[in-house]
Amino acid sequence: MKRLLLLFATLMAVTSMHAQWNPNYPPDDQNVQLTQTNLPIVWLEVDGATIDREERITARMKIIHNGEGNLNYADTVAHPGQKIDYQGYVALKYRGNSSFTESDKKPYSFRPLNKPLEEGGKKQKVKILGMGKDNNWALLAPYNDKSMMRDLLTFELSRPWMYFCPTGKFCELFLDGIYYGVYILSELPTKGKERLNLDDVGTEGDELTGGYLLEVDRTDEPTYTSKYHPMYSAYNDPNTGCWITSKYINYQFKEPEYEELAPEQYDYITGQIDLMEDALASENFTDPENGYRKYMDVMSFVDYQIAQELAHNVDGYRLSGKIFKWRDSVDPRFKMVLWDFNIAFGNSDYYDGWYTNTWVYLNNDMLNYLDEEYENPFWWQRMNQDPYYTKLLKNRWAQCRRSNMSEENIMATVDSMATQLTAQGAMDRNSQAWPRWGQYVWPNHFIAQNFDEEISYLKGWIHDRLAWMDEQLGFNPNAGGTGDVNCDGEVTAADITALYNYLLTGDETYINTCDVDGDGQITSSDVTAIYNIMLGI
Repeated sequence: MKRLLLLFATLMAVTSMHAQWNPNYPPDDQNVQLTQTNLPIVWLEVDGATIDREERITARMKIIHNGEGNLNYADTVAHPGQKIDYQGYVALKYRGNSSFTESDKKPYSFRPLNKPLEEGGKKQKVKILGMGKDNNWALLAPYNDKSMMRDLLTFELSRPWMYFCPTGKFCELFLDGIYYGVYILSELPTKGKERLNLDDVGTEGDELTGGYLLEVDRTDEPTYTSKYHPMYSAYNDPNTGCWITSKYINYQFKEPEYEELAPEQYDYITGQIDLMEDALASENFTDPENGYRKYMDVMSFVDYQIAQELAHNVDGYRLSGKIFKWRDSVDPRFKMVLWDFNIAFGNSDYYDGWYTNTWVYLNNDMLNYLDEEYENPFWWQRMNQDPYYTKLLKNRWAQCRRSNMSEENIMATVDSMATQLTAQGAMDRNSQAWPRWGQYVWPNHFIAQNFDEEISYLKGWIHDRLAWMDEQLGFNPNAGGTGDVNCDGEVTAADITALYNYLLTGDETYINTCDVDGDGQITSSDVTAIYNIMLGI
């Protein structure tokens, strides 16, 4: 430990230069100076070793974070007594698909260790930057997203509605003493108690039924191929179309990983996927008892769709489509979790990603025409054929728009993140290390000349997207207030009927507005609250 502390003291006495260097994708400018910053400072030391994409190597990590609103200093000799948020060994590797192959600035995955891998080090759970204790973390490397905030923006806007959304923190990174720019130290949508809360999977009984995490994605890992194909919809209409028999839906295994799956576990979870998709493909798929609702947490899928469509994320359904399942004793239905929005919010010039006036879930007509291998699963077209699902979608959208997805709140969130990046020059330092303004970086649609232009474009795109989705989903800003259960703009006896339908039959069409008295429960007291509103009490 003394040797480790001495090494870090020597390292922190410098800013951006180091005696040794290695071909670990260095930034364009290796002489960026960081004196002070409002963002946490992360140091990684690999002693010139080459970082790999598949195998982890031992690295030493130190994070300085003096708390929100306080400055952090790179020179720890001149500024002793700073708060060390984490210090120790980590198992480090590169991560990402297109974020790795299409970016000069590379993202990392790391696992905290109790000692070096060479000495038999084991992963350990730690809290980092106030985020929940876990042993699996990411350092995301915003590169083609020149706003650097598209992932975090999505997570913040979706967090109130979904079971879990990753939390991430902007930070500034040094690797072997060289400044690597602004990164996002982020949670991952993984197994841990502070994340998806997945139990260890057994081989029989209730333990066999959960918890699993799969991902609709590429075939670069072992996959299970669905017996169903993607679906083509003519004229962007979910009620038309046919199967695209030349294309397939592939599921990767994340928890447990494919190599760790017992035969019983593989058979069980692929069987559950089959049952879910059989129900979706059947003629009576809308049946509340035996249709797809039996296998899918519908509100989870609604919230996932809202996040993907608000961001117009062209990869959102067909790649990084994470779906998980708890044990049956907890909840037998599949749920969704969000990840990967760096090319969303108008950032993509491929597959019409920059459009504000189309539905991404209906992109398969274009994807098939362009012979794209990976297309959206047919689930989304099928669910959007169900009036029950579309009512929930419209009602949830209205609820979101009246709260944290109001245009005012979204723009304030963008401004807050922009301030974090500019207040102490972090964005300027990052741009010095990775100069990109005025340059095309795959798959940019808009090429900003500076950060202010990028943020202005992002906000303008969001404004247009909100307006189009409001029109399509029938959002009335004057409807859905307290007591307006059925969202028709009035508080009448019809709202009592809608509330009774939920209480008596479990009809969830208007569940998002049923808690009239705001006590967190839906009971007969909400009926009384409606009466009081009607009487002006």
